[in-house]
Amino acid sequence: MEKTEKMEFLSQYADFWRHLSDEEKTFVCQNTEVVNYHPGQNIHSADSQCIGVLFVKSGCLRVYIMSEEGKEVTLYRVSPGEVCILSASCVLSEITFDAYVDAEEPSQAVVLNAFAFSKLIEKNIYVENFSNKMKAIRFSDVMWTMQQILFFSFDKRLAIFLYEELIKNGPIIRYSHMEIAKYLGSAREVVSRMLKYFENEGIVKVSRKEIEIIDKKKLMARL
Repeated sequence: MEKTEKMEFLSQYADFWRHLSDEEKTFVCQNTEVVNYHPGQNIHSADSQCIGVLFVKSGCLRVYIMSEEGKEVTLYRVSPGEVCILSASCVLSEITFDAYVDAEEPSQAVVLNAFAFSKLIEKNIYVENFSNKMKAIRFSDVMWTMQQILFFSFDKRLAIFLYEELIKNGPIIRYSHMEIAKYLGSAREVVSRMLKYFENEGIVKVSRKEIEIIDKKKLMARL
């Protein structure tokens, strides 16, 4: 991606862009790169280098936490046009937990490295405001996830997941039971049993490679 393309992209998705000086815009372009990720690739983890802010251009990223036993709980997803800021956790003093970021599908992001992002926060109040805004948005996402885990029954959590996938990708859902379990912070066996129950209720049709939502009204009644 050439400098002009970077500037055009960032002007659309970085709220602070119009408040940067010409010198700062050049600095940003010098410290960004376009990176492609393959499905399942780990982008950020507790043991990896803090890479910076990811402006997602295409694909989808999954942000999650992991227990010592390896159990995963998906916090939220980052779609095209959205920003992944936890990948710059070394710059954010308020972030005291280890978060992981994986590519869910073939993805491309414009990455502003952590060093440059840190310098911009120090010098430009609009970049600091952008950082605080992104943290607030993602905190809300995390709280929604925690609310589901703590207060919702598993059938409702699964119904919410299926409904969100229906809205996003249509009635055919191509996730394994294990992948769904990771998203919901549960066990594969629990997911399989509940999907079987949903199938008996005429909500979904489950096959080896996919789940088809066959009755949207019945699914929505579970929300």
